[in-house]
Amino acid sequence: IERHVDERNFMLILGMVAAFLAAALHVFIFYIESFAWTTRALSVFGIDRESAEVTKEMAFNQGFYNLFLAIEVFVGIAVYFLASPTVGLTLALFGVGSMLAAALLFFVTSPDKRSAAIKQGFLPLIAVAALGVAALL
Repeated sequence: IERHVDERNFMLILGMVAAFLAAALHVFIFYIESFAWTTRALSVFGIDRESAEVTKEMAFNQGFYNLFLAIEVFVGIAVYFLASPTVGLTLALFGVGSMLAAALLFFVTSPDKRSAAIKQGFLPLIAVAALGVAALL
C-alpha cells in the first residue's frame, strides 16, 4: 500500500507540475497572440506583417481562449491543494485535456506547423497521462 501511495503522489506531482507549465506556456501564447501579434509574433509564428495585420482581430480573440484555458488549469491546481482534490483534479484535467485536444487538431490540420503543435501539446500530454494515472491509483 505504501508503494502505491508513493507512485500516486509522484504521478500527481509530475502531472500538476506539467499542468502548471502548460498553463504558463498558454499565458505566453496569450500575450503573443493578443498583444504582440504584429511585432514579436512575426518571428515566433513565421508570418509576415501584412498577414499579421489581416488576422490581428482573430489572433486577439484566440489569445484569450488560451488565457482562459490557462486560468482553468491554475484554478484547478489551487482548488486541488486548497479545497477539494476531486474538483481541482477535474478542472486541471479538463483544462490540459482541452489544450492537448487543440494541439492534436493543430497537428492534424496544419502539417507545415507540426513542430509548433508538438511543442504546444507536449506538456499537456504529460499532464493528462500523469494525472490520469494518479486518478486511477
